Amino acid sequence: MLFIVICILIGALYWYGTKDYDYWKKRGVKYEEPIPFFGNGFWHFVQRKSPTQANEEIYNRYPNERFVGSYFAGEKVLTIRDPELVKAVLVSDFMFFHKRGLNPHETVVEPMLKNLFFADGDLWRLLRQRMTPAFTTGKLKAMFPLIVERAVKVQDLADQAVKTGATVDVRDLMARYTTDFIGACGFGINMESLDDENSVFRKLGRRIFTFTYRDALVGMLKQVFPETFKNLYFLVPEVEKTTLHLVQTVMKERDYKPSGRNDFIDLLLALKEKGKLIGESVEKFKPDGTPMETEIELDDLLMAAQVLVFFAAGFETSSSATSYTLHQLAFHPEEQKKVQNEIDEVLSRYDNKLSYDAIREMKYLEMAFLESMRLFPSLGFLIRKCVRKYTLPGTDVTIDKDVAVIIPVQALHNDKKYFEQPDTFMPERFSPDRIKDINKHVYLPFGEGPRACIGERLGLMQSLAGLAALLHKFSVEPASSSLRHPVSDPSATITQSIKGGLPLRITARV
Repeated sequence: MLFIVICILIGALYWYGTKDYDYWKKRGVKYEEPIPFFGNGFWHFVQRKSPTQANEEIYNRYPNERFVGSYFAGEKVLTIRDPELVKAVLVSDFMFFHKRGLNPHETVVEPMLKNLFFADGDLWRLLRQRMTPAFTTGKLKAMFPLIVERAVKVQDLADQAVKTGATVDVRDLMARYTTDFIGACGFGINMESLDDENSVFRKLGRRIFTFTYRDALVGMLKQVFPETFKNLYFLVPEVEKTTLHLVQTVMKERDYKPSGRNDFIDLLLALKEKGKLIGESVEKFKPDGTPMETEIELDDLLMAAQVLVFFAAGFETSSSATSYTLHQLAFHPEEQKKVQNEIDEVLSRYDNKLSYDAIREMKYLEMAFLESMRLFPSLGFLIRKCVRKYTLPGTDVTIDKDVAVIIPVQALHNDKKYFEQPDTFMPERFSPDRIKDINKHVYLPFGEGPRACIGERLGLMQSLAGLAALLHKFSVEPASSSLRHPVSDPSATITQSIKGGLPLRITARV
C-alpha cells in the first residue's frame, strides 16, 4: 500500500513539474526541449549559466526563426529575435506587456521588491509618473557639482595607484565612485566608498548583486512552487534592514519634510506630503474601456524600496559600463588617445574644469561609451510578461496571459546582421552621421518604450564625467592579469558582471 502511495505521489509531482511542457509544441513554435521541474533553467539554478548567456545561446541556435519557445521552471518563455516584434512588445503593443513579471507570486511581494524596477501594474504606473520629475535637465545640472567632487577623489585614488604601481580593479574603483555619487545626489549622504572600499554602503551594493547558492535555492523554490514558498524572501534580511534604517534616519533628520536639497529623498517626502498617489489604472477599466482611478499609500517601506532600487541601479549599471569602457580603451590605445585629445580640447575651453556643458561636448567619449555598452550591456536581456491573449504580428501564433517574453539584448548587440564586425570595438558606429542607421530596436542598453530606464540621462552624465576626470590626467593599459576578452560571470542574474573583475594599470599622462 505504501509503495502505491509513493508511486502516486511521485506521479503527481512529475505531472506538476511537466504539465505545461507541450505549450509551444501545440502552437507550432520551435522550442528548447525542457527537463522536469527546471524546464530550460537548470544551468541557471546551479549557477553555471546566466540568463543572458542562456538566451544568447537560444538566439544563436535558431538563426532563421523570429521567436523561440522555452521554459523557466514552470514558466512559459518566448525569446524574440525579430526587431519588429521587439518594437511591438516594448512600444506599439506595450499595454499587452506592461509587466516585467519578475515576482513569481502575483500578489505576495516582499517589501523591498515593490520598487520601480520590479513593480508591475498600477504600482509601477503611479511610481513612474511621480518619479520622472527627479530626472529633468534642471535637476541633472544641479547635481553636477556633486559629480565633480567624487570625480576628483577618483583622480586621487588613481594617483595613489600610479605611485605604488599597483594593479587596479577598475570595476571596483568605478563602483565606489558611482556609489558615492548616488549617495550624495540621492540622499545627501557621504557614502565614503571612495575613502573606504569596505564602507557599509559598498558592502550593501556588493551583497545586492552577489548571487549566492542560498539565493539560487530560494529563487528555484519560488519559481517552481510559487504558492508554497510565497512568503520566502529573496533578499536577505540585512538588505531590507540596512536600507529601511538608512531611509528612516534621513527622513527623521528632515522631520519628514522636504529639506530643500532637491535630492531623491526630498522627492519622496514631497510625494508623501501630498498624500496618496492617485492616477489612472493600467489594470482596471470601466465598461466603456476608459481606465479607472487607482491610489496607493506611500509608507516608509515603499519609500525605502524606491531608495534601494535608485541606489542599486544607479551604481551597478554605471560602474559596469564605465569600467568596461576603460577596459576597451586600455586594449585600444589609439582610441584612448582620440578620447583624451577630445577631453583636453574641450576642457581647455572651460578653464580645465569639468562642467555639465563640457561633458555634453565630448562626443567621441560618448561614442566610446555607447560602443562599450553595445559589447557588454549591463542588462543583457529585457523581460516582459503578457497580461492578456496576444497574437504575434504577422503570425497566427497566439500567446496567453503570463507568458514571459525575453528580448536578448546581448545577442542583438552582437549580431552581424545589425552590426558590422560585431566583436570589434568601433566607437565610430555611433558618430553623428552613422548612429541614425542603427535600428533603435536592436540597440537597447537602456531598454525602450514606457519602461525604459528612467535614469538614462543621469547614468550617462555621471559615467562620462567619471571617465573624463580619469582620462584627462591618466591613461589605462592592460595589466599582467588582464584578459583581452573578460569572462561573464555565470552566476549573474538580472544584471551582467565580469568574473574576476577588470584589472588594469593606471599611468600618469605625460
